[in-house]
Amino acid sequence: MLHTFFIAPTEIKTGLTSITLGLIRSLDQLGLKVAVGKPIAHLKDSDRHRSIEMIRHATGIEPPTPISLKAAQSMVGSGKQERLMEDVVAMHHKLSKDVDVVIIEGIVPDRNEPYTAKLNVEMAKTLDAEVILVTAPFGRTMNELKEHLTMATGLYGGHKNRNLLGIIINKVNAPKNPAIPVKDQASIKANATSTQLAMDQLAQLEQHHFNILGMIPWDPDLVAPRIDDIANYLQAHYLHTPKQLGQRVKNISLCARTVPNMVSALQPGTLIVTPGDREDILLAASMAASNGVPLAGLLLTSGLQPDSRVMDLLTPSLENLPLLTVQTDTFQTASQLSNMDDGVLPDDVERVESIMNHVAQNINAKYLSERLQVDHVARLSPAAFRYQLVQRAQAANKKVVLPEGEEPRTIQAAAICQQRGIAQCILLGNPERIIQKAASLGVQLPKDLQILDPDEIRGQYVQPMVELRKHKNLSAPMAEAQLEDTVVMGTMMLALNEVDGLVSGAIHTTANTIRPALQLIKTAKNAKLVSSVFFMLLPEQVMVYGDCAVNPDPNADELADIALQSAQSALAFGIQPKVAMISYSTGSSGSGSDVEKVRSATQIAKTLMPDLIIDGPLQYDAATTASVAASKAPNSEVAGLASVVIFPDLNTGNTTYKAVQRSAKVVSIGPMLQGLAKPVNDLSRGALVEDIIYTIALTAIQANSND
Repeated sequence: MLHTFFIAPTEIKTGLTSITLGLIRSLDQLGLKVAVGKPIAHLKDSDRHRSIEMIRHATGIEPPTPISLKAAQSMVGSGKQERLMEDVVAMHHKLSKDVDVVIIEGIVPDRNEPYTAKLNVEMAKTLDAEVILVTAPFGRTMNELKEHLTMATGLYGGHKNRNLLGIIINKVNAPKNPAIPVKDQASIKANATSTQLAMDQLAQLEQHHFNILGMIPWDPDLVAPRIDDIANYLQAHYLHTPKQLGQRVKNISLCARTVPNMVSALQPGTLIVTPGDREDILLAASMAASNGVPLAGLLLTSGLQPDSRVMDLLTPSLENLPLLTVQTDTFQTASQLSNMDDGVLPDDVERVESIMNHVAQNINAKYLSERLQVDHVARLSPAAFRYQLVQRAQAANKKVVLPEGEEPRTIQAAAICQQRGIAQCILLGNPERIIQKAASLGVQLPKDLQILDPDEIRGQYVQPMVELRKHKNLSAPMAEAQLEDTVVMGTMMLALNEVDGLVSGAIHTTANTIRPALQLIKTAKNAKLVSSVFFMLLPEQVMVYGDCAVNPDPNADELADIALQSAQSALAFGIQPKVAMISYSTGSSGSGSDVEKVRSATQIAKTLMPDLIIDGPLQYDAATTASVAASKAPNSEVAGLASVVIFPDLNTGNTTYKAVQRSAKVVSIGPMLQGLAKPVNDLSRGALVEDIIYTIALTAIQANSND
C-alpha cells in the first residue's frame, strides 16, 4: 500500500530539508523504496531549489521541478487554485510509481508570502497525505511551545485528524545563534544559549495530544562547514593548500594576544583568525599542527602576508594546515563570519550524510514501521544493511580487541563503537600516548573504553602461547619476543577467550593479521582454507563478493569451499544467497582449464550443500543483469539475480571489486575473513574511521554467529 507523508514546517529555520533527508534514511533503513517531491518552492534565479539539490546529491533521487511560489500564488489569486492542485496531484502520480512511500516537502512559511500556510494545508488535503509537522523550540518556554504547536496543528484539524501523524522537534537545545561560534572578539556578542527545554520536558507534550515522532538534539558538529566553504564565502586566497582539503571548522578563534595567552585556542577544528603580520601566532599554529592537533586552518587578515623566510621555514609543518589570507581587517572578517549562513551546501555530501544519520537515529522508526506495517527485510538497501549491521552488533554485545590501539583512526573508531554500544572495545597500547592522541584529535574517550598496556600484560601470555605452539618447539623466550607484536598478543587474547574478536590492519599488512590467527586460532572445523568477502553496497541492493583479498589461485575444491563460506556469511547478515560462480564463459559456451575449474567447483558446492541456489560458470553481466541473463542463461535460477558472486582467482576478484567501488562510487565493507575458528578481520591501510567502525560491527556479529 502506498503511503504519502507531507512534511510541513511550522515556521522558518526549522531545518525542514534536514528532517526530510533523515526521514528518507529512516525509511530506507526499514527496507522501503522512497520518492521525494517538492511541488511548490521559492525559486529565484533557477529552477533548482536548494532542498532539491541536497536530496539529489545525497540520495540520487531526482525530484521533479517544482512550481515556483510566485506562479502558485498567481494561480490562487486568479481563481485557479483547483488547477494548481491538479498539477500537484500530477506530480504525486509521477512520483508514486514503483515506490512504497512518497515524501512531499511543504513550503517554508514566509511573512511576506501570506498564502504559504494555506497552500500547505490544501496540498496535504488534496493528496490525502499523512502530515508530519516540523518545529523547533527556539528558546520558547513550555507554555509558549504548546501554544505554537496548538496553532500549527489546528491548521490541519488538530488531534482529531487521523492523518496528522505527529510532530518532529528539531534543534533541541540549540543556542540562540546556532552558527559557528566566533570567540575572543569584544565586538561580537557572546553566543548565549537559549532557555533550553530538556528531552524529558519535551516528551511531556505527548500528554497534550502532540504525538512526538522524533526529537533531534542540536549537534554543533553538524553545522561545521568545510574550510573551502569559508574561503569561498570570504573570497579568501590560499597562501598554502594542504595535501587534503575538507577540514571542518567547528569554532573560530580571533587571536591578537601573545602566544602564551592564545595556546588554549589551538584546539581541533578551530580556525585561527589573526592579522597577517603575526608570525608568532603562525609559528605556534604550525607547531600545533605538526604535533598532531587537527586545526581547521589559519586565516590571515588585513591583506598582510608573512615574511617569505618564515614561510620557507614552516613549509614542512603546513602539510595538513590550510593557510588563507583576506583583504579585510580582523574586525570586518569577524563580522562577516558571525553572519555566515549555517545552512549546508548541496555538494557537501559528507555533512549531509552525517545529518541524515543523526536525524534518522532520533526518529521513532518503530512507530513508522507499525504505521506502515513494514517487514524489516522487505528490501535490503545499503542503508538498511548498515542499520541492521549496527543493530545486530549492539544486540551481540561482544568484546573486540584492537591491537593498533595507538593509531589515530582506530582510537576514533573505538570511541564511537563504545559510545554507540556496537562492541566493547579494547585498545592495546600505551595509555598515556592513547589519551594524548585522543585529546589532540578532539576525541572524548568513554570511561568504559578499556586500554591495556602491552608491557604490563605480556608476561601472562607467554606460557599459554608456548603450550599452543609446543608442536613447533616454541620456547618461552621466543614466545615473549613474538608477543612484542600487539597483533600476536591480541590473537592470544582471542585464543584464550578473553575477547570475542580481533580487528587489525590499519598499519599492518594482511599477512601480519592472518598469520598469527592461522597459528593460534586455526581454521574452522569444516573449512578447507581462510577466505574473504566484501559487502558491496550497490544503490538498490547489497552484494557479497568473494574472494577478493586472500587466495591467489584456489583449486576447484577450494573455490567450492569459498562459495559455501560466502553463502553462509551472506545468510548470517540477512542476505538471501544466490551464488554466481564467475568465469569468462556462461554455461557450456566456452571451454578451457579456467572455465572447467569453475564448472567443477560449482558441482562440488551443489553436492556439499544441495539446497544452495548456485550456478556457474556465469559471466559477470549474466549473473547480475536481468536483460543479459534472459539471453545468455534463461533457465538459470541465479542469472540476473545473483546476490553472491565468487571470482575464480584473486586477480579477477580484487580488480573487479575495486573497479566497481571506484567507478560506481560504491561503498564496500570488508574484507571480512571467513573460515577461521574465531573472528579475525583485516583492514585496508587506507581505511577510514567509518570503515573501521563497520568492520568492528561485522566482527561482533561473526562472534555471535559462532556462539
